[in-house]
Parts: sequence; structure tokens; C-alpha cells
Amino acid sequence: MTISGREQPLIRVLHDESRRDLRDPTRPRPVRVYLWEPGDPLAAPAPLVMVSHGTGGSGGAMEWLTRPLCEAGFRVVALDHHGDNFVDGYEPEGFLHVWDRPRDVSFVLDALAREQPLGPVGAAGFSLGGYTAVALAGARVDPRLLWAMLTGAVPLPEIPEFPGVLEALRKKHPLDESARRAVDAGAADLSDSRVRAVFQVAPGVGGLVTRESLATVRVPVGIRWGGADTVNPYDVDTRPYLEHIPTASGHSAGPDVRHDDFFAPEPADPEARVRVGGEAVAFFLRHLGHGGGAGRRRYGAEDGRAIPHQRTRP
Repeated sequence: MTISGREQPLIRVLHDESRRDLRDPTRPRPVRVYLWEPGDPLAAPAPLVMVSHGTGGSGGAMEWLTRPLCEAGFRVVALDHHGDNFVDGYEPEGFLHVWDRPRDVSFVLDALAREQPLGPVGAAGFSLGGYTAVALAGARVDPRLLWAMLTGAVPLPEIPEFPGVLEALRKKHPLDESARRAVDAGAADLSDSRVRAVFQVAPGVGGLVTRESLATVRVPVGIRWGGADTVNPYDVDTRPYLEHIPTASGHSAGPDVRHDDFFAPEPADPEARVRVGGEAVAFFLRHLGHGGGAGRRRYGAEDGRAIPHQRTRP
């Protein structure tokens, strides 16, 4: 699986036979992947970073993160999560059955590993993709709290990309014992031992993950957030990760940085995602990279050892 250059990714759709297409249950679940092969890999096999997009986004729109990683010598794979990407359209399960996202990543890793040996693996994600990445390191959603949201006992935060998502889910899946079992299964351990480091940007679902599961995370976790983020506010969504993951460290991307500064065509702070993309490269160079290369020199990581970071608050 290769491409001729770094500018455009190889795009393909894989099918997970163990799960169903949300629109046609007679078909397997599709997972679109975007693969960038480095022109100057750090090593052979090159370290690999899996990238998960945010709610309603697309792996193909994560260039601010995928491009600097590839330029630094990483092999980069971004995904489109079925039912929660703007390429194929939206389904309520894609937004609310969050546990399918880390399963998508593990499925793609399995497929890649069948084709060629994998280098050291890291996971990065923006917004809901931040949850996806850390779920691969052991974070679990609280099934009781998630069920309370689905039943309306606890208010569901507004999802601008899909107004009325809860009602749409209930039309497709009545809140019966089968739905309850699905939620309980979604709280299972979805960790993947191949993932050695995690980088979260403006992470979501922090209020839905259990503190006990966060305490079990053992891989390095880097976190960045916007000081003016009202979509995934620091206290609700970022603080739980930063304070309860023993290996987590991070800092604000800036006091005026908003959530949409990471994806808007004309962000209020156009440099925010550039800075964070560079910091993600430096993080993965420390924890996955080995050997020489232009990426290591450019981003200032002198060797492959973990360099401790002080936790900071807003």
C-alpha cells in the first residue's frame, strides 16, 4: 500500500465484516482511510500515527495535523468514522455510539498489519477524536451516565452538526433492553496494545469517561485545548483527562483560541492549528520516533526518549 507522493493521500474504503452498515444492515460497516506515506521516513518500518476526526468532520479535512506529521517522517492514516463524517452523511449512531470509533481504528490497524509490518503506533484526535485516541489507551465511557443521556434523564449537550440526534436515534433504536445491552457493551475495554502514545486536541466526552479507567492509562498522553473553547469547555471535557490520566501533560493553545479555530476556513487565530500540529509532531518524535531525519531536526526532538512536561492549567 503506497502512494507516489506526500501531497495527496491514497484513499480506500475498508469493510468491517464484524459490524453492520448503519444504512443497510445487510452490508458490512465501511471505514474510509486516507494514507500518507512519508518521502523521508524516520525508520523502516516508519512510525505510524492514526488520526481521528471530530464530530461531523472527515479524516481528509485533518490536513493541519496529517501534513506536518508526514513531512516529519511519519506514516499517517486518517479515518472517516461511519455515520459521523460529512463525506457520506450522518446517522445518529455515528454521533452517539462513540465506542465504535476506537473499534474503527483497531480494525484499520489489523488491515494494515496484514499488508506489511507496522512501525511504532500512536493515535491523535481532535474533539470527539480525542476521546477516540485515548479510548485506545484504556479510557471507557460510563454506561450509566451514557444511558441517562440517551433516555433524557440527563440533558444531552447540543450537537450543532445534527440537531435532533437523540430523537433520530430513538426512531431507529427503541430504548429497550437491546439498546441497554449495546450501551453496556460500549463501555468495554477498547484499548489496543499497539498504541504507544496519544495526542488529544480540544478533546470531547471528558465528562462521560470514568475516572477509574483514566487512571489505568499508562502510555504518554499530550493534550492541547483552546482557552475560549465553548464547544468542549476545559472544565467539562479537558480537565478530566488532564487530571486523572497519570501520564497526561499539556497546555492551552492560547487564551483566545476557539474550538473552530482548528477547522474553520477562516479561523480567528489561523496560527493555532499550525502551532498545535507542530507540537504533535514533537510529541510523537519523542515517543515514537527513532533514527535521524529532517523532521527531528525541524521540530527539535533530539532523540527518542520521553521528555517530561509540566502540567499546566488555563
